[in-house]
Amino acid sequence: QVQLVESGGGLVQAGGSLRLSCVASGLTFSSYAMGWFRQAPGKEREFVAIITWSGGSTYYTDSVKGRFTISRDNAKNTVYLQMNSLKPEDTAVYSCAADHRLSVPLKSRTAPAEYNYWGQGTQVTVSS
Repeated sequence: QVQLVESGGGLVQAGGSLRLSCVASGLTFSSYAMGWFRQAPGKEREFVAIITWSGGSTYYTDSVKGRFTISRDNAKNTVYLQMNSLKPEDTAVYSCAADHRLSVPLKSRTAPAEYNYWGQGTQVTVSS
């Protein structure tokens, strides 16, 4: 049984930082590219960032470039999202997801429907 469990969300003031974690079990973690998505109330799920199985390449949506950093530790089956300079518009439920596809460019992995497994999400709220 595959499980992805996120943690690290919370309430933070604008300009602050949070670090999200996603621990995976029940799958060969190092065989999956890992992505982070977010969904604000009344909005569709939005791609945030993705990292390759090795951690050697990353890709971000434009709105978080320079503020967010995705990383992974395959020995711990964990992917992270370091979020700095947070803004109220970053408020959302953040979810991690696993993508088993091969030979697909990272910039083409932004559609939620293409991902194989999902976590339940963690709430991030940024106050102004």
